[in-house]
Amino acid sequence: MKQPPRVCLGVIVGAKGLRGEVRIKSFTEDPADVAAYGPLSTADGRTFTLTVTGAAAGAVIAKVKGVTDRNAAEALKGLELFVERSALPAAEEGAYYHADLIGLAASLATGEELGTVTAVHNFGGGDIIEVKSGDGRSELIPFTDAIVAKVDLAAGVVVVNPLPGLFDTEKHDEED
Repeated sequence: MKQPPRVCLGVIVGAKGLRGEVRIKSFTEDPADVAAYGPLSTADGRTFTLTVTGAAAGAVIAKVKGVTDRNAAEALKGLELFVERSALPAAEEGAYYHADLIGLAASLATGEELGTVTAVHNFGGGDIIEVKSGDGRSELIPFTDAIVAKVDLAAGVVVVNPLPGLFDTEKHDEED
């Protein structure tokens, strides 16, 4: 499977202080690593160099090169910060970058196709993959060893154990 060209490491959530620092919601394992992989780019092609200066209330505080006042920092609010996938280290055995999972085909261990992984969520209790079927229906599947039997990035597939109650198709049929 081809790796995604860029990975989102964080998003600027606001300004801090008067001298141009920003608050960043970091998506890296160690939040301060949001600035560890070189310059970051935005969806519109701008490039930023960050220096992490601290942390506060679930966010990383960083200085953005060239941003010197609060107004300029506030103008950056909402920007997603990306790094080239090739700049990141290889994931450890059994660990995956969320960006590598999106786009994989999902199937049951029985061979039945479920759809395509469209997102990876974490609401605090662990990772959940969202799988969208061909008919547009989405399923949320806990990304645990008990449920996800296999991830094969080279083959582009996630294999899911059909645990009882995980896919309640009768309930979906009644709702339709």
